Amino acid sequence: MPKDRRRSRELFDQARGLMPGGVNSPVRAFAAVGGQPVFMARGQGARVTDVDGHEYVDYLGSWGPLILGHAHPAVVAALERVAREGTSFGAPTSREVELARLVTQAFPSIQKVRMVNSGTEATLSALRLARGATGRDLIVKLEGCYHGHVDSLLVKAGSGLATLGIPGSPGVPAAVAAQTLTAPYNDAGALEEVFARHGSSIACLILEPVAGNMGVVPPAAGYLRAAREITQRHGALLIFDEVMTGFRVARGGAQQLYGVQADITTLGKVIGGGLPVGAYGGPADLMDHIAPSGDIYQAGTLSGNPLAMAAGIETLGHVSRPGFFEQLEETSARLASGLSAAARDAGIPVVVNRVGSMLTAFFTTAPVTNFPSALASDTKRYARFFTGMLDRGFNLAPSQYEAMFVSAAHTMADVDATVTAARDVLREIG
Repeated sequence: MPKDRRRSRELFDQARGLMPGGVNSPVRAFAAVGGQPVFMARGQGARVTDVDGHEYVDYLGSWGPLILGHAHPAVVAALERVAREGTSFGAPTSREVELARLVTQAFPSIQKVRMVNSGTEATLSALRLARGATGRDLIVKLEGCYHGHVDSLLVKAGSGLATLGIPGSPGVPAAVAAQTLTAPYNDAGALEEVFARHGSSIACLILEPVAGNMGVVPPAAGYLRAAREITQRHGALLIFDEVMTGFRVARGGAQQLYGVQADITTLGKVIGGGLPVGAYGGPADLMDHIAPSGDIYQAGTLSGNPLAMAAGIETLGHVSRPGFFEQLEETSARLASGLSAAARDAGIPVVVNRVGSMLTAFFTTAPVTNFPSALASDTKRYARFFTGMLDRGFNLAPSQYEAMFVSAAHTMADVDATVTAARDVLREIG
């Protein structure tokens, strides 16, 4: 039975008169799944509670950062302690040094790192660094990969653009878009062709080593190594956008998982433990192009904010403990296999893609290996699945083209309850 979300409806009515679409990020508006967004009031562990008092097992996890679950006691205690000491100084603090050390210890490709305030800032800054260091202007991105709302990266992007069916964005000058070349994800031959035509002018290739913004799409065998070899051969830099995968699919991100290192890595989400944060890093000689060491300018008033640094330190400390990722892998694998079995039992074609604790159930018949195959999914059926799960107390992403995130707070009992509900919903929607 649908839940009574009267207070959420009232708040959304007010919000639409005050904010574009009533939200501060487009996918939250539920445009792809119908109905009105649920306004959340609090979270604890693997659960969130909305403003009408309904509780949900949460697989959104603030779109990935909450790998420890909501309101983890150690993170909350750190934030309370830091808030009493001062929330911002505009000056260096010891916590910036500590978090930077944790990042560089986990990622061998990162010798120096610069903290920023979001994943978008991180990718924007990484592009500037690549262009400044190489003296070249063109960049290559892959279809369906999303790297934040940077002008030059909104070309054939995933995430909210895929959800809303927007191929690009007004407000991005044609001259800016022309500096971005695109290629299909998981197609090394297409990369070869792009670099054969434009290689001497290409500053960098930026990609999600595990695509998470067209839904979860793993890299094909050998694809990341091919990207590494092609960029090196043409003197371009390789940027791995690990905003989503960093400290999520492994302690050292996708680079550890697949054994391929990038020149520049962008991070976010998990490294802030639920607070706004981003970072980009790489070898010392490359990062020293950034001001004040070098002449490529990038700055931020709230970069290295004490609250974000404290939350990140606590979070990375927990994910670095022995057995953390093994436990997360076991829970995530059980969820993925359970959803696949539930779909088979219901006679509904579903392809479940998973890498670590990220997964997507695509409502489609064929393997999902790139953006076109993701777009072949039955989004109307997903919307019905989403609504049915929400009404049963399970909070998923309000879009077919996003990931589910499993946290350390999810138990096997949570997973089994999720699979049982999914089986019921799938049978209902036929």
